Amino acid sequence: MADFVRSTHPDSSWRQASTEAYAMLFEFMNVLNTTPDLKVRLEGALGDPKIEARWNNEERMVAQILLRDFSRSAIDLPDEQRKAFVDFSNRISQLGTKFIKDMRPELSSISFQHRQLKDVDPLVLQHATRRHLTGISIPTVGPVAVTALRSMKDEAARQKLYIAGRTAPKAQLQTLQDFLQTRAKMANLSGYRSYADMNLSDKLAQSPAAVNSFLSALSKDNELQTQQEMEEMLLLKRLEQGDRDTSLQIEAWDRDYYQTQQANKQRSRSRRPDFMSAYFSLGTVMQGLSRLFTQLYGVRFEPVPICPGEVWDPDVRRLDVIEENEGRIAVLYCDLFARPGKSPNPAHFTLRCSRHIPISEIKEASVLHPNLDPMQVINDGMAISHDSSKDTTYQLPTIALICDFEEPSDHQNDSNEPTLLSFRNVQTIFHEMGHAIHSILGRTACQVVSGTRCATDFAELPSVLMEHFAADAHVLKLFARHWQTDAPLPYEMIAERLAIERRGQGVETEQQILLAMLDQAYHSDLPLTMKGGFDSTKVLQDVWDRYGSVKEPRETSAQGFFGHLVEYGGTYYSYLFDRAIAGKVWQEVFDGGRDGAAVRREGGQRFRDEVLQWGGSRDGWKCLAGLLGDERLRDGGPEAMAEVGKWGVKD
Repeated sequence: MADFVRSTHPDSSWRQASTEAYAMLFEFMNVLNTTPDLKVRLEGALGDPKIEARWNNEERMVAQILLRDFSRSAIDLPDEQRKAFVDFSNRISQLGTKFIKDMRPELSSISFQHRQLKDVDPLVLQHATRRHLTGISIPTVGPVAVTALRSMKDEAARQKLYIAGRTAPKAQLQTLQDFLQTRAKMANLSGYRSYADMNLSDKLAQSPAAVNSFLSALSKDNELQTQQEMEEMLLLKRLEQGDRDTSLQIEAWDRDYYQTQQANKQRSRSRRPDFMSAYFSLGTVMQGLSRLFTQLYGVRFEPVPICPGEVWDPDVRRLDVIEENEGRIAVLYCDLFARPGKSPNPAHFTLRCSRHIPISEIKEASVLHPNLDPMQVINDGMAISHDSSKDTTYQLPTIALICDFEEPSDHQNDSNEPTLLSFRNVQTIFHEMGHAIHSILGRTACQVVSGTRCATDFAELPSVLMEHFAADAHVLKLFARHWQTDAPLPYEMIAERLAIERRGQGVETEQQILLAMLDQAYHSDLPLTMKGGFDSTKVLQDVWDRYGSVKEPRETSAQGFFGHLVEYGGTYYSYLFDRAIAGKVWQEVFDGGRDGAAVRREGGQRFRDEVLQWGGSRDGWKCLAGLLGDERLRDGGPEAMAEVGKWGVKD
């Protein structure tokens, strides 16, 4: 909740207070996880056959999760070392915050001669550059720099800008070194060889060796496509430079430029103006999602009026989620427009998880507050459901869906023009709704394993899978119509867009594989054992030299901008992993969308039964084995990880 408030609340004082609360709660959780008496009591319950016999499988899994949390927190160590663990953890939090805050290049801008920028859109340069007698200064990072790298024909200029934009200050590299070494020390204190070993112990991967098995297999699968794309770019470079020199090669600063040239040629061949947003009004997209979920899972969205004081901003809308047999099963708040102070990152927050409310808790509330409705007391007036036939009561999941769409202008309001979304926006809202449907349908008795509270390298599967639905012709027929004429979207528009986006996918996947390998290297034992002292730049260069198609320039220090190191810590592979699984599920369970399979209940029910309904209460490998009918996956391990890598990334 604190994380949600600090990301979305319009009042800066609330955001500041929630940031402070988040830090306090983080420290409090560290104290709880290092309190020996709690672990002793849990172990006592686990060791008592009479107590454990009363638990169901879900409750046993929760007990094991809590026990793992204790074991990863150095709880069995003497008091002084437990205190050191808490100190390490707090220090890591501080260094991580500093690393993210200080991400900026050593040079904020660099100068070019006018002729070097002649191919860059002048409208882009107009408002973000400084002109002087000898040329023009442009920022080294941001939209202007991105556009310049994609359009500057002068290779020397591209090289200069690329290197400047990927060179971090020495102080930032020192922060990163301190951060990684502190993580390594904390892991050693807890009895682990490395931070990756510690952080992967409760993931599907379980070990760095298994992650490397996956990345190696994926890299091999991706190799041919990457090679073909590199050869196409090299041909363009030779044609442009009129150079038949066999030593000519694609450099790191060439990729964006030649990929853009390829995409521009493909667009010019299609000769079709991009008017897709006219077919994607926000209201119809939300209706389409409701219709899709009705087809797949038997749930729909129902708009509900907002009560005074219920929401944090006037633009927030409430949808109740109605299941065809059970009635209301969740509440969804949609905060979809940009505003000052709001995080620009799309997100899904579970404000309140699903949980079973036992009769004993209801009776206790009745005794303590005899004049009040016990259900209102227990759940602070928020949504619940009661099944009278089973006499069971559940706290309903309450979810916030956050996007950063451009707010309608006064002109749009005057002309009755709705909020129109780009296809990229449509993909974004489908992705976030994938997380939401996981929280909605993963209604477990214990909130610790509700919805998306599963292994973090499994949590992206439903959301990445939804991106496949966003591009399916039969799904788009549910809602994609022109806001003025009501004409259906010509699917050729989507097909052409996807063809352009998929061009260069091999190179992009390779970049993600390299970053995942770098994440593994940084969270291995290297920060404490590297011969000659830890050198994060050398580690990066070694990874790129060994596995990359293009070497990283020796002058750069791009790791200073790798902010995901803070959040992921040895699990950056997760998104690639779930993309590979999602592609397989799309083909095997939803038949690649052929003949309307994307909107049929058969596939949706199968995915709901084997994955969504469990939240985190069932091992992810068992979910996959059941979903795909492949018993080789049931026990996980390096072999199963390698098998997923062989599937490749098929978007």
